[in-house]
Amino acid sequence: MISMPSLASLAEAIRPRRVRLSLIAAGLIAVGGCAALGLRQPATAPQPLPTIDKPPPTPKAPTRPDGSTLTDAQAQAALITPADLGAPWTASGGAATWRDGLLKATTSAGQCQRLLEALYTDELLGGPARVTIALDNTDTNAQLRYQIASRRPSDVDATLSWLKTLPDQCARFAATTQTGMQEDVRVTEAPLPQVGDARQGLHISLDATNSDDQETVLSLDVAAVRVGQDAYAFTNGGLGDVANDATQVAVQDGALHLADVRRQGRAQV
Repeated sequence: MISMPSLASLAEAIRPRRVRLSLIAAGLIAVGGCAALGLRQPATAPQPLPTIDKPPPTPKAPTRPDGSTLTDAQAQAALITPADLGAPWTASGGAATWRDGLLKATTSAGQCQRLLEALYTDELLGGPARVTIALDNTDTNAQLRYQIASRRPSDVDATLSWLKTLPDQCARFAATTQTGMQEDVRVTEAPLPQVGDARQGLHISLDATNSDDQETVLSLDVAAVRVGQDAYAFTNGGLGDVANDATQVAVQDGALHLADVRRQGRAQV
């Protein structure tokens, strides 16, 4: 027969376990008390990770349908001014008298008619300009007409490629003005400063003779440059020779103005 333990022996067995639990509880209370008093916790206690605030994302400049990120005010600020060319260049007083008389002409020589129309309408890059400025040389009566285009970069590149073909396609051709003067027109390639992403320069001379055999010569420097998403173009023309240094300055400063406007725009974002 198996004997059952007495109630007294069970009590004796349970008492040490109660003592141990009481001691553990007392230890936990003591630890909490130390924490409350500001005492150092054990070195193994996990430390909270620092919180790093992420900067807000930089907003992207809105893009126009033509691909430009310039505002209208920035495009206006990117135009060259008389200060770029120096004296005797000033703000224009109106269209040069030779424009209607010599540039408004017709020819049967294929692509050369398109060139004459682009020169007369100031649409060298194939469409209405976004912003324009005209400057006059008061010593020589030359006029520089400068524009920032409103076209997609791919369209600008296509026009630059077309301009590049003109020294071959329109090297020399005949044209007739609205007043009946006969013109001998010559087109050659003109070197430009290596600025921007793509560029093309032309030099055009129109030797016109009226019914009295009086001769008039108009010279034009033509330049078109793409800088990233934007492009500019201009004609620098006058009777006789034109100052090529004004052409070179306009090409270089045009690219610099676009770069400055973009840099200022990024700094303001």
